[in-house]
Amino acid sequence: MNIFPAIDLFDKKAVRLFKGDYNQMTIYSENPLEIAKDFESKGAKFLHIVDLEGAKLGTTPNIDVIENIKKNTNLFTEVGGGIRSMEVIDKYISIGVDRVILGTAAVTNEPFLIEAIKKYGDKIAVGADIKDNFVAIKGWVEKSEITCFDFFKKMQNLGVKTIICTDISKDGAMMGTNHDLYTELSEKFSIDIIASGGVSSIDDVKKLTKLDIYGAIIGKAYYTGAISLNEAIKVAEK
Repeated sequence: MNIFPAIDLFDKKAVRLFKGDYNQMTIYSENPLEIAKDFESKGAKFLHIVDLEGAKLGTTPNIDVIENIKKNTNLFTEVGGGIRSMEVIDKYISIGVDRVILGTAAVTNEPFLIEAIKKYGDKIAVGADIKDNFVAIKGWVEKSEITCFDFFKKMQNLGVKTIICTDISKDGAMMGTNHDLYTELSEKFSIDIIASGGVSSIDDVKKLTKLDIYGAIIGKAYYTGAISLNEAIKVAEK
């Protein structure tokens, strides 16, 4: 399993939200590049970035920060947050981003998703943010009418290779992952699943590794010191 340490960007800073609430934001660093370099020094090969402003605005307000990280590290970098047009995808790919994550747009604009996959193939991933077993959209503000299982089936049929699956109720809460959900999804679908939300201990990493899923995102647990990134990567590689 691959470990994806996470950087959430807001106003050029590295921040974390509690359960997706913009009013409960903690600033962890004024210099996201330093954090990315620290990830790399601890053995990370992958990086998960979310532009939280982009998630609200549908633009790329932190693209210069992301480009700086790509230029100064060797991390495989995936980026999400309000990506709703080919123009934005093109921008990210042009600065060297390895994989672009479509969230709301994958739910609400299927023709756009199909066009993106046709142009960029497995450089396109989908973010499935789950709230009470339904897919949430628009920066977790709204709940759609499609269940996560129907959504996964649809994405697999459309040729999506990777889905970043976040249980919103677990995100940033340091209460462990929704292990049952990832178990069920990994048994039912052949898509590469990246587990996100609530990975808060080495035990969580061990459990997810046993599921043999593609990856896991570590966010708040790294910033609070609850998980040693170096140890998590070693555990996941076993």
